[in-house]
Amino acid sequence: MHKSVRDILDKKKAGKKISAITAYDYTLASLCDKAEIDILLVGDSAGMVMLGYENTIPVTMDQMILFTEAVCRARQNALVVADMPFMSYQASASDAIANAGRLIKAGADAVKLEGGKTVAPTIRAIVETGIPVMGHIGFQPQTTTLAQGYRVQAKTKDAALILLEDAKLLQDAGVFSIALEMVTFETSKIISESISIPTIGIGSGKDCDGQVLVVHDVLGMYDKLKPKFVKQYLSLADQITKAVTNYRLDVESGRFPAKENWFSMDRSELDRLEKEIGR
Repeated sequence: MHKSVRDILDKKKAGKKISAITAYDYTLASLCDKAEIDILLVGDSAGMVMLGYENTIPVTMDQMILFTEAVCRARQNALVVADMPFMSYQASASDAIANAGRLIKAGADAVKLEGGKTVAPTIRAIVETGIPVMGHIGFQPQTTTLAQGYRVQAKTKDAALILLEDAKLLQDAGVFSIALEMVTFETSKIISESISIPTIGIGSGKDCDGQVLVVHDVLGMYDKLKPKFVKQYLSLADQITKAVTNYRLDVESGRFPAKENWFSMDRSELDRLEKEIGR
């Protein structure tokens, strides 16, 4: 039986840290799940990492359904949370409920959407249908870049107070956890201590109740962006490039395939074949 929303809430109550990782495909998600990660987040960052977009804005619901289904087929233990992409929830509460339902039908246990005070009513409407929601405040990739670019959030007293209010409003709206992205360490600590639900930090310091990173960043496979907050545990990009280069060289030189890489007929069948075709 895989983890539930209740299991994630209980980890904060017990003072235990929550591990989360963003994955988009069956193969990597299955490996992360075997590592006993708590939450597999199917992020709309798939648009950048998997599809090559410049940002997350072009990602569609159909694409998120595809990624969510792949990750859900892989998981055995983790809770799966799927991102709601840009404009899948902003137009109306009815749109938001319908699109959240599509992700749940694809196998997700919960959905995540960005925003604070302005999206709280929408979140409440989704939660009231029985769909668990993870909030997301601080840096919001879908919209913050349009006005500010990539900037750390809550660097002033007033900005920190707004985020604290947003966190409390999201909790009141019914979210079971809140992602804090690129929020100052001090503000994240205050928020985490001020609400009863878990905070999941990305670039927001050690005092969040949990942490999330993109698996491709952890493994050193995506080098288009290199945020300060990423800890790279492997450097697979160089190793993969070297391996594929060696494969190409083996093909060009004739070293691959070798005898151990192909299949052969029985000698008697080959004799019969050659006789038949006159060789």
